[in-house]
Amino acid sequence: MPNNLLGNQDASIALPVLAGNLILAAVLSLILSVAYVRFGRALSNRRRFAQNFLLLAVTTTLIISIVKSSVALSLGLVGALSIVRFRAAIKEPEELVFLFLAISVGLGLGAGQTWVTLVAFGVILGIITIQHLFRRKTIASNLFLTISGPAAANLTPTQIEKVLQEHGVAGLQRYDATPDAVEATFRVVFPDTARLDQCQQRLRELGEGIRVSYVAERELGD
Repeated sequence: MPNNLLGNQDASIALPVLAGNLILAAVLSLILSVAYVRFGRALSNRRRFAQNFLLLAVTTTLIISIVKSSVALSLGLVGALSIVRFRAAIKEPEELVFLFLAISVGLGLGAGQTWVTLVAFGVILGIITIQHLFRRKTIASNLFLTISGPAAANLTPTQIEKVLQEHGVAGLQRYDATPDAVEATFRVVFPDTARLDQCQQRLRELGEGIRVSYVAERELGD
């Protein structure tokens, strides 16, 4: 049977080309990380999540560079990946979109489609920027603050927001009320941690069993 049919053609890789693609993948993924931190709207810690883009893009570039010229290696890759189980939950659709974009960068560069990848990346980044510019203006928050408690506490959005406004700027994002519990999420701005401490104390005075948690979107005082 011919070697070409078995996919045993020369699978050698030009090391300078591979190194260049890996460096380019790293640069593009860092740009993507900055865009995600700046323009993203996910409630999770975007800086921490964006750190995954670099390794994801570079690793994808390396894998595609190795297997692209060999059917046998491609089949081996499929077999190896079939035993991998990813159990990390993606909580925000936006996170999945940026992960796919990082993977796409690695796929394009690994396949040798450098200019196509650069142009497509630039266009997509431009779309993300335009969406951000025309997005309805919301509070420029530095924290996502979540207040929860038993239904007996009778927490209302107006009551919570009044306390938050005493120490900073707040805008309601989500409010859930069930027969057993109440939970509200606000985008807030506190000038410093002292104001945050004071606000937490005031919130807990609203009733027994009040829990306060927050996720930093950017540094306090930025």
